[in-house]
Amino acid sequence: MDLPVLPPVKPMLAKAATKLPTADGLFYEPKWDGFRCIVFRDGDEVELGSRNERPLTRYFPEVVEAVKAALPERCVVDGEIVVPAGDRLHFEALLQRIHPAASRVALLAEQTPATFVAFDLLAVGDESLMEQPFERRRARLTEVVRATDRVHTTAITRDPETAQRWFEQFEGAGLDGVVAKAADLPYGPDQRLMTKVKHVRTADCVVAGFRWHKSGPIVGSLLLGLYNADGDLQHIGVAASFPMARRAELVEELAPYRAEALDGHPWQDWANAQTGADGEHRMPGAQSRWNSGKDLSWVPLRPELVVEIKYDQLEGRRLRHTGQFLRWRPDREPRSCTYDQLDVPVRYDLAEVLAG
Repeated sequence: MDLPVLPPVKPMLAKAATKLPTADGLFYEPKWDGFRCIVFRDGDEVELGSRNERPLTRYFPEVVEAVKAALPERCVVDGEIVVPAGDRLHFEALLQRIHPAASRVALLAEQTPATFVAFDLLAVGDESLMEQPFERRRARLTEVVRATDRVHTTAITRDPETAQRWFEQFEGAGLDGVVAKAADLPYGPDQRLMTKVKHVRTADCVVAGFRWHKSGPIVGSLLLGLYNADGDLQHIGVAASFPMARRAELVEELAPYRAEALDGHPWQDWANAQTGADGEHRMPGAQSRWNSGKDLSWVPLRPELVVEIKYDQLEGRRLRHTGQFLRWRPDREPRSCTYDQLDVPVRYDLAEVLAG
């Protein structure tokens, strides 16, 4: 591969903000909910680089072919790999693509084909654009990318009111916020030079188990559940990111709820279960698709504790990202923790977002 910018390259990152910045000289883009990907193309040679610098190329053969049809012969383009499903993005289907079997990857490439959304141009031909201001890189990107059904250039605006409307509406299509970029911003690999605004919500959840931390006998994460309309406790995700001292304290706090916890536990049959084929109903003891050697065994707790968490969005019936512990809620009855409390975004047609 002979390019002015060679892999691996760590993508430029964004720092979080609680509200949309409105300073002069800002561009706004939708924040796509997928796999960050830098495409390196040199003729027929294509590499899809990930945020952790591990190639995604083998997992998305249809994206490799799509960028050959849409991008210049020699270029480096930053963007996001997403999987559209109807009128929204489907992150669980995207996760399923990380599979060791080539036959499975080929099948999923046909059943749930991915799309590449381009939002920055790092190089084209023999020219590196990384020191150029973003406004110029964006203009060049628009010139060189030929939109197809599998490759799009992200929508963009300089109007903060439009960006705020995107923030409120586009979530219904599976996007998770808005990104702001300064017009004069050079490309800074692995630097938080952009600003991202994501949705933040709270929910009261039942704590029905926990996992040990990899470093020793301290709590790694709390397993969270909500009751569905049938009265079943559904595993919706985890709360983690505790300070180390707090993890040790949680061992003592949770100890009384471990006694006879598996007797009649709503997840009793899941103790040695594996992930369902559809990926929609992942269980607490399921194997990690990212690391087959990772221990995801869990310790059951009597489902009597309620915790308030902060989260950004749902993916189907589960938390899209790890929840953040806020506080215990001893005033709440576990049975009152249902899906009814969750804010569900209004549906929005993904095709309109992709059309820019």
